[in-house]
Amino acid sequence: MELTFNPNLLWYVIGYGVFMIILGIFYSRKVSSSDDFILAGKSLGPVVLMGTLLATWVGSGTVTGGPNSIAYSFGIWPAVGYVVPSIIGIAIIMLISAKIRRYGKYTVSEILGMKYGPAARMLAAVIIILAYVGIVSYQYKGIGFVLHMATGVSVETGTIIGAVIIIFLATIGGLMSVAPTDAFSAFLILIGLLVALPIVISAGGGWNQIAANVPTENNGVIGSLTFLQFLGYYVPVLFLLLGDQNMYQRISASKSDKTTKIGTAGWVIGMLIATPAVAILAYASRSMFPDIDPGMALIATTSVVPTVVGGLLIAAVTAFIVTTGNSYLLSAATNVTYDIYGNFVNKNATDRQKLIFTKLLIPVLGIIAFVLTMFFPTVLAMQMYSYTVYGAGITPALLAVFLWPRVTKAGGLCSMAAGVITTLAWEFSGVPFGINSALISIPVAIGVLIIVTLVTSTQEKGKAVLN
Repeated sequence: MELTFNPNLLWYVIGYGVFMIILGIFYSRKVSSSDDFILAGKSLGPVVLMGTLLATWVGSGTVTGGPNSIAYSFGIWPAVGYVVPSIIGIAIIMLISAKIRRYGKYTVSEILGMKYGPAARMLAAVIIILAYVGIVSYQYKGIGFVLHMATGVSVETGTIIGAVIIIFLATIGGLMSVAPTDAFSAFLILIGLLVALPIVISAGGGWNQIAANVPTENNGVIGSLTFLQFLGYYVPVLFLLLGDQNMYQRISASKSDKTTKIGTAGWVIGMLIATPAVAILAYASRSMFPDIDPGMALIATTSVVPTVVGGLLIAAVTAFIVTTGNSYLLSAATNVTYDIYGNFVNKNATDRQKLIFTKLLIPVLGIIAFVLTMFFPTVLAMQMYSYTVYGAGITPALLAVFLWPRVTKAGGLCSMAAGVITTLAWEFSGVPFGINSALISIPVAIGVLIIVTLVTSTQEKGKAVLN
């Protein structure tokens, strides 16, 4: 089947964008402090919390990378199963959500700094900025795919437009405006996917015809992936989610522990709908469009459905991408402001100065993210790199704060350093043997955390006895 462009889809993208801008500007008028800008005044109710958690987590990494690219390139079942690490991660976050709220910090780096000292806070800030700017970069590319499909403009031109939109929306109102727009987008996302699913399957000739057109090896339990490749895609997702600053900020921004539990339960339901739906649509796309960029798989299905359905779906995809880009860009800017500027450069900065600095910084980081789009060949490659840098450098030390009171400062700091250094070394070595860096760096980070803690805690006990 030939891939065709439908310029009428652009009106749906424009309509969504205009509505988001109006909604964002409306809520931005409520921002009067950093607490409003970063934690929405700790006012998020269960519905908005559910929406912002879902829309933030399910972004371009889902609709152009993750289950989309895996379903198109390797098979349906590993893509459907891609929801499993997210569900495990959400369950663990629910268990520690009350502790997260009690900390109530703007950044994960602040939590790590309280436990492991100033050096850990600075290192964490650098790691988070590295990872989050990378995550923002492939949101831009996702918008590029959308606009390419809707208008025929080049992906490169669409990427520039996507960067402008995401930077603008992140700058105007912070989480106070991002969270409500996320909630609206989350419901648009779910409706768009559910409406499109049966129509796309029918357009592909039915499920049996779709499966027959896909390479036979893609229909196994792990598709055409080796077991190590399979783990290499799943492990980074779990470890990013377990330590994701965006999720910690949103939980801290909720009204109460009860609100958090209801919101995260809704998040689980949303994930159980969204991830398999994306995987099935991308799998159907492989049958109909076997020679396109894997990142285009889901978006390409908008060309085989009625314009109104394609418009709804492409608006939903845009919603996925924009909300995630906003959130990660805002979060990275928060790290620079509070962990570097406010902690080292201007310790006496007023709340107003920090707020202004954050707003000025967002476009700078946004431009850096755009530059990164030129260095990674696919969305999936950038996604796995960003997830692993964060998952190895931050998550083991962060979870230990909540789950292992015995962990020492040396253990946490050495774990963070070992995780990020191992990831970067493995990536810059060309990913030896094709093994995803997460399978090397995360075990190294965990091992260093445990060993150094056991050694240093024994030394501390020995010193205490001698004294």
